[in-house]
Amino acid sequence: MCGICGIFEVDSSRPISAELLRQMTETLTHRGPDDAGYHQEPGVGLGHRRLSIIDLNTGHQPIANEDESIWIVFNGEIYNFLELRPWLEARGHRFRTLTDTEAIVHLYEELGEECFARLRGMFAIALWDRRRRRLLLARDRIGKKPLFYAWDGRRLVFGSELKAVMAGGEIRRDLDPTAICDYFSFLYIPAPKTIYSAVRKVRPAHYVVISEQGLREQEYWDLSFGEVEEKSEQQWCEELRKAFFDAVRVRLISDVPLGSFLSGGIDSSAVVAAMSRLSSEPVKTCTIGFEEEAYSELPYARELARRVGADSREITVRPSATEVVERLAWHYDEPFADSSAIPTYYVSKAAREQVTVALSGDGGDENFAGYRRYLQDQTQNALRALFPHWFRRRIIAPVARWYPRLENAPRIFRAKNRLENLTRDPLEGYLAATSMPPAIREALFSADLQAQLGDYDPLEQFREYYRRANTDDHLSCIQYLDIKTYLTDDICVKVDRASMAVSLEVRAPLLDHKLMELAARIPSRLKLHNGSGKYIFKKTLEDLLPQSILHRGKQGFGVPVAEWFRNELREWARATIFDAGDGMLNRTHLERIWQQHQAGTRDYSALLWEVFMFRQWQKLFQCEGPSRPESQALPVRAAVPAGQAGIRA
Repeated sequence: MCGICGIFEVDSSRPISAELLRQMTETLTHRGPDDAGYHQEPGVGLGHRRLSIIDLNTGHQPIANEDESIWIVFNGEIYNFLELRPWLEARGHRFRTLTDTEAIVHLYEELGEECFARLRGMFAIALWDRRRRRLLLARDRIGKKPLFYAWDGRRLVFGSELKAVMAGGEIRRDLDPTAICDYFSFLYIPAPKTIYSAVRKVRPAHYVVISEQGLREQEYWDLSFGEVEEKSEQQWCEELRKAFFDAVRVRLISDVPLGSFLSGGIDSSAVVAAMSRLSSEPVKTCTIGFEEEAYSELPYARELARRVGADSREITVRPSATEVVERLAWHYDEPFADSSAIPTYYVSKAAREQVTVALSGDGGDENFAGYRRYLQDQTQNALRALFPHWFRRRIIAPVARWYPRLENAPRIFRAKNRLENLTRDPLEGYLAATSMPPAIREALFSADLQAQLGDYDPLEQFREYYRRANTDDHLSCIQYLDIKTYLTDDICVKVDRASMAVSLEVRAPLLDHKLMELAARIPSRLKLHNGSGKYIFKKTLEDLLPQSILHRGKQGFGVPVAEWFRNELREWARATIFDAGDGMLNRTHLERIWQQHQAGTRDYSALLWEVFMFRQWQKLFQCEGPSRPESQALPVRAAVPAGQAGIRA
């Protein structure tokens, strides 16, 4: 895994500053601690930091073709490069290395822009084509690897992380008010936006071409749920098992130590079980557990590790926000409020002590409808169907407005949200359940910020994805929506930054595009079936996983944020949240929700965490500049010898 960056000045014949390029590249050292490389020619500079995984001796980047008319810097892994190489050699291309990177260069020579659709893997690519005097930036289909750029019409600056782009000089730092609104709506900023108006993300499954004609963006792949196939459960299980094992198999290629995260969840357990069938040696696994039983899955991970004979390492930690928040805010570059980034960082750090590459179970919930919210949405839609539209509008809507919020009452009496949702159509009901309510967001924002936003609606971009889904099936539509937004801009970002913070490469077999295309063809009734998500995936895994794992309730990878704000984080969080006077947030409203949370009358932990992480980002990148927080040893409470267990990501 690596970090890439560079500058392209369309009209310039002057050399790019070597010092500027070095400064940009050094911001990415954590992504590539093993090597640095540069290429410069008039108007173009490419920088690279390398984490050596394949071809340790000759894989230095940037890499060129035979006549050095095409240069590449690349972050990621191409799993089908060994299949591409003989075809390219038969067409006359000469290879000087054993890397997957060089295969991309020659594939571009053969296919031009069509080359990206032939790649199987995770990648962020920058290709300099000297003859055509153009630069191409491309990102993998799901967005597992990040790529940012700033373009002013004549000068392009790009990088694997925002901090590398901002180190490129001449980049305006004006904040994008709609990105701030998005962040407080979803916990993250969806592509192509960033927190800065002048910087954009390359969208997943897209590439951009920059030349004297300007900037052109092109999509090269999309996932279709509109080609559903009717087959028996047995046929689906056979096809799914074959595709899953193949996705795991191609991700076992490595010239450095490789292992897996393992939790007690279905997805990471399935990956470890498949690895054990495909490997001649015991699979190295890493599990972290928590002292708080409500957040720990150790017993289930332990059971799976023993079943497959894993060479496992188990670490018990007490996650502490005070030790990692500032560090994570630096690594995430822009406001990011998924608190599970903290345990993801812990497990990545623990795994890195054993291996350089780890497989994870990310993607199972999106592909096979495993999130609880899918079942809740299905239940809500069934209730909507019981009442005609006029009844929901004239009877239920007034009751919902009148009904009080009884958040501390028994669950059966906390009906306001459910009543409100009954008045909405299926899409609006799902969006309301997965984003911050507009009334809460508007109360949080200052009058100035609201004026800048005008009538901006952050949910419209999500509605557009729902409309784009090539199907009339509601569950498939919201799966498509989540894959294009939540998976890409929350899950993949969370894992990439947390793992790269400790120079660990993470591979996700369940995000293999061939497997995802197969899953999209499976009827939705075989995913969410009789109140159970991942039905067909569980059936596929029946001989691999114990029943205790296959049929246990879903458990999130969480941390006790609500308790933190009332205890260990209380003073620090209060000072962080209220000391800033930027005029973007409503201090009076913040005081109110802070007091209610402290009194225990309401749980505002999610909203307070958003504000807290936003302020941390401001402190690091607006007030003090992007200075890197000092690394500190994380507290490891107990280490269990190998052979006693197993984690999750």
